[in-house]
Amino acid sequence: MANLKEIRNRITSVSSTMQITSAMKMVSASKLKRAQDAIAQVKPYAEKLQEILGNLSATLDLSENAYSEVRETKRVLIIGITSNRGLCGGFNNNVIKRVNQLVNVEYKDSNPNVLCLGKKIKDVYKRTDHYYINDTIAPVEDIFGDLNFENNAVIVESVMGLFLKNKVDKVVVVYNSFINAASQEVKIEQMLPILPTVQANANGSGDYIFEPSKAEIVEDLIPKSLKIQLFKGLLDSQASEHGARMTAMHKATDNANDLRKDLKLSYNKARQASITNEILEIVGGAEALNGK
Repeated sequence: MANLKEIRNRITSVSSTMQITSAMKMVSASKLKRAQDAIAQVKPYAEKLQEILGNLSATLDLSENAYSEVRETKRVLIIGITSNRGLCGGFNNNVIKRVNQLVNVEYKDSNPNVLCLGKKIKDVYKRTDHYYINDTIAPVEDIFGDLNFENNAVIVESVMGLFLKNKVDKVVVVYNSFINAASQEVKIEQMLPILPTVQANANGSGDYIFEPSKAEIVEDLIPKSLKIQLFKGLLDSQASEHGARMTAMHKATDNANDLRKDLKLSYNKARQASITNEILEIVGGAEALNGK
C-alpha cells in the first residue's frame, strides 16, 4: 500500500484535474449556447437554398450550369472538418476515420486529396501524399479561430475554381452534424457537382418561370448556395465540438470525483493502519518495560 504522503499528493492532483475539467465543461456549455443559436439560424436557410438549387439544376443544361457537370471521377477533393483542440471525446477521430475510409477504400482509385479544415485533421494528413495545399486558401490553418462567412467564402471560391478548371471532378465535405450536446453524427455531403433533387427528377420539372433570367440566377444563387453549404458544415462542426467537449469534461469530472473518493478511502485506511501500528508499538513497549 502507498504511504500517506503519496496518497495525499494523488488526492491533490486529482482535485486539481477535477477543477480544470469542471471549468472546461462550463466554458464549453457557454460556447455551445451561442453555437446552437448560430446553427439554428443558418440551417433552415441553407437546406431550403440547397433544395431550390437542386430544382433549378434539373432545368438547366451544362452550357447554363457548369457546376452540375458529372464527369468521370479521376480526381476527388475531400474537405474534412475537425476542431483545433482535443479533449472532446471521439469528435475528431470519428471524422478522421471516415475520411480515411473515403481515401483508402471508396475513392482510392480517384487520386483523392484532403483539404484539412481544423488542426487535428491537418496533423494527420500533412505528412501524407493526400494532403492538399492551396496558397489561395488563407484561413485553412485556423478556420475556427476567426469563423465568419468571408473566410468561408474564400475557401468555396477556390474550390469552385478548381472544379471549373477540371483540376477536381468531385468535391465532398465530411463533418460532424450537431444533434444534441451528447450526440453528433458524421455526415458526408457532395458539394460538386451539384446534383438535382430527387423530387425534380421524379417529376421531370422543367415548367418554371424564372425572374430574373436563368443566367442571373445561376450566377448569383449557385455560389451563394455552395458558400452557405460549407458555412453550415463549419457551424455544425463548431456546435458539435462544444457539445462533445462539454459531455467529455462532464464524464471526466465525474470519474475524477469517483477516483478522489476511492483515494480518500484508501488514505483513511492507511492512516488508521498507521495509528493502529503506533498504538501496538506503544503497548508493546509498555509491556516490555513492565516485564523488567
